[in-house]
Amino acid sequence: MSDELRLNNIRDNGKARRGVKLLGRGIGSGLGKTSGRGGKGQTARSGCSLNGFEGGQTPLHRRLPKRGFVNIHRQELYELDFFKINRIVKKGLLDKDSVIDRDFLIKIGYMSAHISGVSLIANGRAESPVKVSVTRSSVKARDMLTAVGGTLVME
Repeated sequence: MSDELRLNNIRDNGKARRGVKLLGRGIGSGLGKTSGRGGKGQTARSGCSLNGFEGGQTPLHRRLPKRGFVNIHRQELYELDFFKINRIVKKGLLDKDSVIDRDFLIKIGYMSAHISGVSLIANGRAESPVKVSVTRSSVKARDMLTAVGGTLVME
């Protein structure tokens, strides 16, 4: 009866919860005086960060050459394809005579507001004639949209 699991005899495993390391509580604790930080100096102070320090030698991250470059004018674009357009139409999120554009996609929660534009790509099959306003579009996507009677506006 005593081996049964009941609310009054539930316990943690023996060392499931490790206690907090108490620092600076006397010589007998083993972590008194300097609290496990050794003597004086840079590493004994708070905020010390010696990651990557190689004893005065030029660190590896400075010895290696730089590669490539970051384009500061890069536009982050949301890729809109026909699978997503068909899903929007099937869910009834698109009103009659409304346009699928950046603001609409942000409003319905399909893209984040920090993304600067929309790119229409030819992925999937165009099923319904919708009006789409995008920053960039592939030629194939534009042809697929106009084939079903949709209109494409470039911003």
